[in-house]
Amino acid sequence: FDVALHFGTLIAVLWFFRKEWAKRIGAAVSIITSRKVDTVEKKRVVFLIIATIPGAIGGLLLEKKAETAFRAPALTAIALIVMGIILWLVDRIASQERKVENMTWVDALVIGCAQVVALIPGVSRSGSTITAGRALKFDRESAAIFSFLMSMPIIAAAVVLKGPEVLRTGGFGIDVLVGVLASAISGWLAISVLLRYVSRHSYGVFALYRILLGLAVLAVVYTRG
Repeated sequence: FDVALHFGTLIAVLWFFRKEWAKRIGAAVSIITSRKVDTVEKKRVVFLIIATIPGAIGGLLLEKKAETAFRAPALTAIALIVMGIILWLVDRIASQERKVENMTWVDALVIGCAQVVALIPGVSRSGSTITAGRALKFDRESAAIFSFLMSMPIIAAAVVLKGPEVLRTGGFGIDVLVGVLASAISGWLAISVLLRYVSRHSYGVFALYRILLGLAVLAVVYTRG
């Protein structure tokens, strides 16, 4: 079911940024044929590849822990709170002097490493990568856009790796189809609303949401003993 939800998110990312992906595909083909990285679009393709590598390695090495030990409710709650505080502090302190056009391979690698931390439920892949982007002084919208774009390779890889297992076990029922549809629609709305919101406001409301949700989860864990 997790794979189905990821697939829905993948659909949302591909559809919302379809024009961006068309440019990336054209640039990737040009890199292969010309063997040169001499344009802004080609560099963006390379940066996406670099940003994906840490997450791919981390996912392969920590897959079992991510599915078991990392899923402790108390750990999820703490991750929600801690990342909420870090996001608030970084967004409040860091300037917004850089855009995606100013990215370097080191920036892409740092943001990619931040994606690995999201293997801990509650950290949030978009939350950790956006926070890293803001820490590197990218403006709020640029940090969000790169975060969403770099989600595609890692989510697609998860779907490709786990998809055959879902089909083999006959787990593709109506509940999975509903999950895909709900994930795709909510993902598209989330991207659309977030990008419009952060173009005018800070990430403070999202940080507050994370802290409150984390406290709520801790309260549930405590009451259940």
